[in-house]
Amino acid sequence: MFNLSVQDIHLAATANSKEEAIQQVATALAEAGYVKEGYVLGMLAREHQAPTFLGNGIAIPHGTTDTRDQVIKTGVAVFQFPKGIDWGDEQVAYIVIGIAAHSNEHLALLRQLTHVISDETIADAMAKADSAELLRSLLMGEKTIQPLLFNGNMVTLNAEAHSLNSLQVLNLAHLQDNQAIDAEFISHVLTQTPHYLGQGVWLSDSPVGNLCSAVTLATTQSALSYQEHPVKMLITLSYADDQVALFLSNLNQILQHQQIETLLQVTDADALASLLAGRNQPETETAEGITEEFVVRNPHGLHTRPSTILVSTIKKFASNVTVANLDGSATPVNGRSLMKMVSLGAKKGHRLRINAQGSDAAEAMSAIAQAINDGLGEEVA
Repeated sequence: MFNLSVQDIHLAATANSKEEAIQQVATALAEAGYVKEGYVLGMLAREHQAPTFLGNGIAIPHGTTDTRDQVIKTGVAVFQFPKGIDWGDEQVAYIVIGIAAHSNEHLALLRQLTHVISDETIADAMAKADSAELLRSLLMGEKTIQPLLFNGNMVTLNAEAHSLNSLQVLNLAHLQDNQAIDAEFISHVLTQTPHYLGQGVWLSDSPVGNLCSAVTLATTQSALSYQEHPVKMLITLSYADDQVALFLSNLNQILQHQQIETLLQVTDADALASLLAGRNQPETETAEGITEEFVVRNPHGLHTRPSTILVSTIKKFASNVTVANLDGSATPVNGRSLMKMVSLGAKKGHRLRINAQGSDAAEAMSAIAQAINDGLGEEVA
């Protein structure tokens, strides 16, 4: 298990370009005794070969195989860029993790890191961390972020309510039972008029008394109105961090597309919560479609460059594609996610099981096979 030191973390950095950010990271790696000064050339060359942006505002620049001789010992330099760095293709990096590693050591390190940074909540918390200790604990998985509390247990369907206030009482009870709010929250909400969002949807919240991020809602059994507006759904929010902002963004999309009436027809509370939260189906679900197995032939496994080419190939097709490392956890991951692909930790000789579902599944599998056989941008034996 790789151990990250707080001395390797650099907060509140600034840079005018991706190249300047990489220069800063390379300098930090050299000053820490991880690499020689020539390693920066490999980092810049790698970026030209294949961008190292993983997703969720995180990039992992590292050197090429030609500059492995510049690595003195395995290590990382973590830079936080609160204002963000344009990483190309409309992608912005807030956390830049420079990696120096001998041989295949970087695959284990990448796998360790991606299991943590694939969580959007943790990635956002790292971008806003105000201390090296906090950022380190988040990156190492020692500190976790309590996920947004919103599931079927926080939903009341077809409530026999006679007023908007009755719905509010139901929502407050859910939040209080789950210790998401305190007395100040309750007092504020009960004395303020909820906001009308349109299509019969109302929203209430409070600037005080938020103990954790949570969402609760209630729908009405019979027609109600308040201030000459229909009342079909009341959503009450407790927000302790930015997770609620993601929920509100999804709610806004639903309202813009006039989909509230469709939601109100859902009779399962868990399903309604999932739809409002924008949750996807689990990637681990078994599927039919076309399944084939391949052996990784790349000398250094599926590091970022071959992973990028494989993901780019998959994205050319409409079919859903999952990839599993049979010599790893064997858990299928989304083939369109570079972060997920790198997290497989696939080394040379590992077996990949790839499944494609959709109208162009056969074409997708053929292209994937061709890309793997061609070496995914590298020379293979």
